[in-house]
Amino acid sequence: MSLTRRGFLVGLPLFLAACSTRTSSSISSTSMISAYGPVTDEPFPLPGLNARLIKPELRRQMVDYETNHSKGTVVVDTPNRFLYLVEGDGKAMRYGVGVGREGLALRGNAYIGRKAEWPSWTPTANMLRRDPEANGPYRNGMAGGPNNPLGARALYLYRSGGDTMFRIHGTNQPQSIGLAMSSGCIRMLNHDIIDLYERVPSGTRVVVIQA
Repeated sequence: MSLTRRGFLVGLPLFLAACSTRTSSSISSTSMISAYGPVTDEPFPLPGLNARLIKPELRRQMVDYETNHSKGTVVVDTPNRFLYLVEGDGKAMRYGVGVGREGLALRGNAYIGRKAEWPSWTPTANMLRRDPEANGPYRNGMAGGPNNPLGARALYLYRSGGDTMFRIHGTNQPQSIGLAMSSGCIRMLNHDIIDLYERVPSGTRVVVIQA
């Protein structure tokens, strides 16, 4: 699929997979602050984030997580604004997320069909209609970079060999993590999407939970 066609349009709903979860967490301020330091080995280096400005529960952290899903599964819990990477043995890596309007339209099983570093972005027709002044200049696409709304990485979710047009991606608006937004899919801090990107290969199963 051409880079310039990537947007936020969501495909058909997916069937929700049965699961059972229970979570609890503990967090070290020192380890979390170090996780959000400067990233200098990128095409577009990232400045450090002040982790103290990120709510503790939204910081990347290992948590207790009892689930029926197998190790390596990504679980997106949209009502609670969390994404889990199941580690097995009752543990998961948890990340805070922001949920856009399109992110509320997908549920159930999918898989990571493609991954991209510093992806390009093209606004959807709905985005152009909603805010032509802001999005109109990018109707033909925006190259990847620090101002791109997809951030540092994007994971493209597929089903039955087809692109659902649903993405888990970074963001250039770190203040939006933990919130419901007017547009977009599932957004993560750039530091966090880079971390997740390195942990999950293409083909990874993804389960999206909606309210």
